[in-house]
Amino acid sequence: MTTATKNIIDKLETLPDSMVNEVEDFIDFLKAKHAKSFPKSGSEEHVVEEPKSLYGNAKGTILYISDDLTNR
Repeated sequence: MTTATKNIIDKLETLPDSMVNEVEDFIDFLKAKHAKSFPKSGSEEHVVEEPKSLYGNAKGTILYISDDLTNR
């Protein structure tokens, strides 16, 4: 175990449970964000997928924009 890991564990032990849960969520977020750089292991219980982009989801939903909207 590295010194940095030991320091993190020492700091985690001083936090209240609610903050430890936030740290755990943040670790999951970081793992999802950098999922390609982490090796796959079969022992992981929780697999976190990277959120999909919402860019372009409304494409084709606006059928017509009135010309009088631009003359304001």
